[in-house]
Amino acid sequence: MNFPLNVLKRIHENLSREKHKINTTLSSLKAQDPFSDPDRLNDNAASDTDAIEEISHERMEALEKELKRRMVDIEEALERIKKGTYGRCHSCKKMIEDERLAINPTALYCVSCERKRESKVKGK
Repeated sequence: MNFPLNVLKRIHENLSREKHKINTTLSSLKAQDPFSDPDRLNDNAASDTDAIEEISHERMEALEKELKRRMVDIEEALERIKKGTYGRCHSCKKMIEDERLAINPTALYCVSCERKRESKVKGK
């Protein structure tokens, strides 16, 4: 069983909107990052200002990394929609539960296989 085309179209639209929002946020983050200012190196700011800028930069980098990871997940989900494999578990090949995809439309595994994967990670 596959998803009806109208459902896949809505999922595709939602993922595309989220991708656009992430791109907008990434652009905004780069503009806000104190390290993006080339004149920063010529500035003789106080050490407490440097520390604040460093913390702000690290926070921006962490957020950017998370957003880029999310972007990859979205792009991969959009590719699965295009290929006709969206919603199939990467492990057991059964359809991923609708409720799971409603919460996480980029999910790769059904609930059962995800639990098995998590228990393996915890067991190591």
